[in-house]
Amino acid sequence: MRKFNINICLATLAIAAGFSSCSDYLEKQPSNELTQEKVMADWNLFEEFHYDTYNFLRHGAMRLGNSWLDAATDLAETSFATGGARTSFNIGNYYSGGGWSELSDTWESRYRGIRKCNMVLENINTVPKNPINTDEEHQVYVNIFTAEARFFRAYFYWEMFLRFGPVPIITEVLDPDKDIITGYTDRPTVKEYVVDFILKELEEAEPYLLDYETAWNSSRAGRLSQPAARALASRIKLYMASPRYSAQSGISWQEAADAAKSFINDYGMNFGLFAEENISGMENYGNAVLRSSYTGNNNETIFFRNDPVIGWAGISIDTPVGEGGSGGNCPSQNLVDMYDMADGSSPFAQYDATGAPVYGASLTPAINRASGYSEAFMWNNRDPRLAATVLYQGTPWGTMRDNSTIDVRPGMADNPTGNANATPTGYYMRKYIPATILSSNHGGTAYRLWTIIRYAEILMNYAEALNEVQGPCQEVFEMLDAVRHRAGITGNVADRADLQSKDAMRNFIHKERTVEFAFEEHRSWDVRRWNVAVEALGRPIYGIEVAMDGTISRKIAQERVFEQRMYLYPIPEGEYWKTGIENNPGW
Repeated sequence: MRKFNINICLATLAIAAGFSSCSDYLEKQPSNELTQEKVMADWNLFEEFHYDTYNFLRHGAMRLGNSWLDAATDLAETSFATGGARTSFNIGNYYSGGGWSELSDTWESRYRGIRKCNMVLENINTVPKNPINTDEEHQVYVNIFTAEARFFRAYFYWEMFLRFGPVPIITEVLDPDKDIITGYTDRPTVKEYVVDFILKELEEAEPYLLDYETAWNSSRAGRLSQPAARALASRIKLYMASPRYSAQSGISWQEAADAAKSFINDYGMNFGLFAEENISGMENYGNAVLRSSYTGNNNETIFFRNDPVIGWAGISIDTPVGEGGSGGNCPSQNLVDMYDMADGSSPFAQYDATGAPVYGASLTPAINRASGYSEAFMWNNRDPRLAATVLYQGTPWGTMRDNSTIDVRPGMADNPTGNANATPTGYYMRKYIPATILSSNHGGTAYRLWTIIRYAEILMNYAEALNEVQGPCQEVFEMLDAVRHRAGITGNVADRADLQSKDAMRNFIHKERTVEFAFEEHRSWDVRRWNVAVEALGRPIYGIEVAMDGTISRKIAQERVFEQRMYLYPIPEGEYWKTGIENNPGW
């Protein structure tokens, strides 16, 4: 496939104004409500039909029955009893109605998105061109839309793979009035599905996608781009090199390291870790997932869903009860225990392959006394990402409670007697909650895009893969320090005597990915690819209680169920019975 220079074409043809922002199409009436004949006979309608595919990028906030996917991991527990994660995945009931949006809706919506991509690819060369465009201008659009459709299709198949493993690959347009996969029940191998199809689609689409200068123009906010394709390929190769998939995929750690390094070399000059001057590391880390390059000068976002502004209704479910919210996604002590000290030292003596400290028979891991950590003051002098992610006792927050601070003591504002939505873990969520909405009696608004890939992940991908190839080395240290220092940690990883072996560094990197990407839908898939999901997701959810005198005590907040078969979701029952497709092992 020949390389297509989009910059030259845009400059020459002066059609840049025609490339719209994906946010222009979010929440619009989908063009697929028109008849196929009308859409395929008019370029403007066809263009809108294609742009509607951006609506298939999902936002992670409250997506699983008003709960977050990370509430189905060891990072959090949903406070209210009807939360989707709590009534399904937490108790091992994957067929529960509460898990419908993660199980059946994923299957149905991803295949619908794939069908839309197939329609674009099947018809794009026969749709009459826009009369105002020359043949050369029209070909620019055809090349870009074709590449975007292939990217979207690859991404939707990837989302299916994470949950169900390899599913039937369909590249033709099926009859919408029949079952969506009737006649397609053969399940490919991991290599056929991921390496030979998904990665090939991304590689061949990349040269034809909008380049950085074009895609990051403010009028095209959120459009797919060449950097996004390379970044997604980096993630996929990292997964394929991981213990769960490497033997089946044939992808090595060196290939995963090379994929991340190629992004840094080819696109890294345009991206970085969001860090405004005169702003704390905690604030910069928090803003890295709230702002975009168009609404906050954020050069960290690479691939994201560009949503419109939200108000109080968009965050009320995940807001502390003392602020008038429903509690929502409540971080666990498991997560809190993974944060280092602010000087970069570890508060606990030993960490396992899940990234968590080793608990043993006690609810309190063995403490590293040299770190200065104290159970009585467990939040003092910690990694600033903790305060940017978790609301804990005494944290200034909101406008509706006494003294505007979090108070989870018995009977107090955030733990009132008889309130079933009060936090079960002793914590509330801060990350992804724009504080500006809480001002003016909850009358404020703010942008909250959903970041799918940001530059910090590329650095973490490279560190993880390179450690597996070479063990701890200067480049591994540099990648990790860049991410940690941006957040405000002062110490250097290279100075840690406990991180000089490949095994110790592996566990450390697992911990770092967990805290850096908490509530960004990484944890569920990371522990699976590391082959430690039973250990991570089957252990109890720990929490804390704060007595009236401020004394902190640990507790088990919720028992969890995770069996070996849960590495993959079951095929939705309706699809299994209608098509006879082979179900996943154990289901």
